[in-house]
Amino acid sequence: MAKSANQKAKILYLLELFQEETDEGHPLTRKELESRLADIGIHAERKSIYNDIETLKNFGLDIVYRKERPEGYYLASRNFELPELKLLVDAVLASRFITQKKSDVLIRKIEKLASRHEAGMLQRQVVVADRIKAMNESIYYNVDQLHLAIAMNRQVLFQYFEWMVSKQIRLKKGGGNYRISPWALTWDNENYYLIGYDMDAERIKHFRVDRMLHIELIDQPRAGREAFGKFDLARYAKKTFGMFGGSEVTVRIRFHNKYVGAVIDRFGRDVALRPDGEEHFIARAEVAVSEQFFGWITGLGRDVEILSPESVVEEYQKLLRDLTEKYNKR
Repeated sequence: MAKSANQKAKILYLLELFQEETDEGHPLTRKELESRLADIGIHAERKSIYNDIETLKNFGLDIVYRKERPEGYYLASRNFELPELKLLVDAVLASRFITQKKSDVLIRKIEKLASRHEAGMLQRQVVVADRIKAMNESIYYNVDQLHLAIAMNRQVLFQYFEWMVSKQIRLKKGGGNYRISPWALTWDNENYYLIGYDMDAERIKHFRVDRMLHIELIDQPRAGREAFGKFDLARYAKKTFGMFGGSEVTVRIRFHNKYVGAVIDRFGRDVALRPDGEEHFIARAEVAVSEQFFGWITGLGRDVEILSPESVVEEYQKLLRDLTEKYNKR
């Protein structure tokens, strides 16, 4: 009975051999295929091997016979090319919101999309100095639950925490639940965020997914459809620095020409730019004014100047005065 069952599964084991063991540099001859099948208790005649290979080719597998050395059959193409798999591995390693444990699991799964020989080439480290990984192992569960809530048009309840100096977490709202109508998930500033309609505040808010605890779907349809219908997620991400909210205003900023790339990276190619002399240009963009926005401006140095509105200029001047006073006290 066991032999008969193995014979029925022979073509599946052959498929597995092609996927896991072969590539252009590592083909297997017909005799090697027979030997590998024999190792797992499957007797295969020469004619049946040829027939099974033809069946797999007719099924859509790109199995090629190589005449020159190394000689043999190999799987010539896969759903993902090796450079694509390398990009996926790099993205997983560089993503802060994926914990180290989950990163290792994901990479092992990605390796299975390549041959055993090529998988060794995926064991690579992205140069990301002292990369800090998320510590909330429930991130996968959270993302799955939120996608499910969006698909089912349901509200969610969850607790939300922040970190304390003691490195312990503290629940916000005194441990009370947030009741949110989830509308979108976005990846910004190396973190996953939920964009949703806060039922209590009656406005759109965003929440870091890795700081959400005990997500529960409730039997209530989502609210805020009208508000979110006018919501432009891409525009929201461009104007919100580090996902820190603030009053939204249209600002005019004067930059040296060397910063045009940084401005387009930040605001997109549709940002309004006009030359201002030979070495400068003025950008006009809508931003959520916050200390994170001012930090971005300061980080670009002396060749950047906020021109308007005056209220934002004064707010920035006050921040700079406060910082100067703080350090003058030293």
